[in-house]
Amino acid sequence: MDAPTRIVLTVDQRGSRRAADRIPDALTALADVPLLLAFERTVGDEFQGVLDDPEALTRVVETLLRDGDWNIGIGVGTIDAPLPDHARAGRGTAYLQARDAVTAAKNSPWRLRVFGEHPAARALETTLWLWAAVLARRTPGGWEVADLVEREGLAYVEVAQRLGIGQSAVSQRAQAAGIVEGRRARELATDLTRCLLGREAS
Repeated sequence: MDAPTRIVLTVDQRGSRRAADRIPDALTALADVPLLLAFERTVGDEFQGVLDDPEALTRVVETLLRDGDWNIGIGVGTIDAPLPDHARAGRGTAYLQARDAVTAAKNSPWRLRVFGEHPAARALETTLWLWAAVLARRTPGGWEVADLVEREGLAYVEVAQRLGIGQSAVSQRAQAAGIVEGRRARELATDLTRCLLGREAS
């Protein structure tokens, strides 16, 4: 029986020699994401984790892109059996792809690369780059509206009441923040990840 496809994320802190260690905060922010093997520091300014949940990938990527301090390598492939107890102890093509991806990410758009033999890996990378371009234009006010709409499920009228501003102002912030475009990009990235993992797209 063929080994299942997994996704390994290898994440490297940008400018770590000149900045404070951001890894503990990142691990805390990602602690509730469902992973096959939890994120943990590997060496120095790097951490790594393994997932097989399509929605988990987009949650991780959005968190890291929003923070903006990371080179993100996403490797798609297999992991040698038996599955290790810790992410840093794994071996296999997914790990090799993730290592090459994080190295390439340091000189790539949005500091993010997706490496894998499946053709959908390139499509996923393109989608994540376009999504990153949408997220990059969000102001703090745009993120405030996006969080209330996406995370708390509030309607624009409820957001307006929560923030004490007019509904038209909320709509303007939402449009400038690309909330609709961001949602579509997340959905597409999730479906492409399902394809990479050998599952049917929604």
